[in-house]
Amino acid sequence: MRRRRFRPPSWTASLTWKSAVFLTVMCCTLAALLGLLVHTAVTRQVVEQAREKTLSKLEVVTDAYEAGEPLPPGSGVDPPGLPGSLRALAAGGERGTVVADAPHPPDGRPGPAMWAAGPADGRALAAWTDYGHSARTIAGLDRAIIGSSLLAVAVTLLAGLFAVGRVTRRLHQSARVARRISAGDLDARVADPRTTRPVRAQDEVAIVAGALDTMASTLQRKLQTEQRFTADVAHELRTPLTGLTAAAELLPPGRPAELVRDRVQAMRALTEDLLEISRLDARTERVDLAVHDLGPVAERVVRASGAPTEVRVGRAARVETDRRRLERVIGNLVANAHRHGAPPVVLEVDGPVVSVRDHGPGFPSYLLDGGPQRFRTDGAGKGHGLGLTIALGQAEVIGARLEFAGAPDGGALARLTLPEYVGSDDGDGEGNPGGGRGPDCGDDPDGPTRGAPHAP
Repeated sequence: MRRRRFRPPSWTASLTWKSAVFLTVMCCTLAALLGLLVHTAVTRQVVEQAREKTLSKLEVVTDAYEAGEPLPPGSGVDPPGLPGSLRALAAGGERGTVVADAPHPPDGRPGPAMWAAGPADGRALAAWTDYGHSARTIAGLDRAIIGSSLLAVAVTLLAGLFAVGRVTRRLHQSARVARRISAGDLDARVADPRTTRPVRAQDEVAIVAGALDTMASTLQRKLQTEQRFTADVAHELRTPLTGLTAAAELLPPGRPAELVRDRVQAMRALTEDLLEISRLDARTERVDLAVHDLGPVAERVVRASGAPTEVRVGRAARVETDRRRLERVIGNLVANAHRHGAPPVVLEVDGPVVSVRDHGPGFPSYLLDGGPQRFRTDGAGKGHGLGLTIALGQAEVIGARLEFAGAPDGGALARLTLPEYVGSDDGDGEGNPGGGRGPDCGDDPDGPTRGAPHAP
């Protein structure tokens, strides 16, 4: 059985968390190192002072012992409690000191003491001094080191998190602006104050923010130039196309005249598509919202298309949308399925969802990965790649979601999800204000059945 690998929580990947861990580890390491150095130095000094004091007392005790005088308190020959290691050292003819418990006056209770011993006629002459004060000094120093270290770690961590938090907030601001730009808001800018004054020193975050703003401005200018070019070209084509249409009507009946009229009609359709795309790119479209029954709207689009399409209406639903734009989207999907798929083409309405599928080869991989692309088709002479682009743009305008996928048993599947109307409305959706203002699908001057190819 394969063991699961431990995955830390997602928040541990943030820069703030990593900085907090790094600062904590570094502060603790530094505090431990400094505390160890201070503890070692002070302990050595305290022990040396206690040792010198005890050795001085041993000198006095030795003089008294050699003079045959009574030994002062805190001394004796082979006194009880003398550590065995020190006793053996003195018996060998050497002097030494050691910290161990010894009885303290006046009650004789044992406590920490500094022992010193030397040889005396084959025995150990020892003296001891109170080491309790020194031990308490060292213990107090250790508590002060720990307390000050914890305080220093907390202050450093808070200061570091505050500084890192300012940096991460600026990074998050840049990320939010980048997402707004990718969503189509080309006016979004970081506007970091450090980038507005060239004389002010800039850190790395300000450099990134300035580069992002420059990129957005450049991209906006290029897109606006392309949009103006597309709109101007389509606008300018209308006048010669009008004259060409009139001239085509004067041609004598015959196959050549039919071919000319067909190509002129195709150029007019392309021009109208280009104008519509330029309006969608400029985001100047305004919706005319009203409540509609989705099933009848879909059935009317199919009837207007004139193509043999099976309509299945399941759960009834009412949607609040712009009917003209909705008919434009559904019409383009139906026309696209007939033009580039294979029969049968089925349109299904299930609640606020409209699905159009065919039984052809399905959508190409580039469309499933990145969505429809204008002027890119997999079938020569079968469109300009604008129909699905327009459908996707109009769906965004009315607040719907258009998805492209492959059907499980083959074919292409386009699914349009609309915002369902949940308000109280006793009247017919087609008859409420705004419900009849949009033209029928067949009256749309843009033509609802021009589609973009999705398969060769």
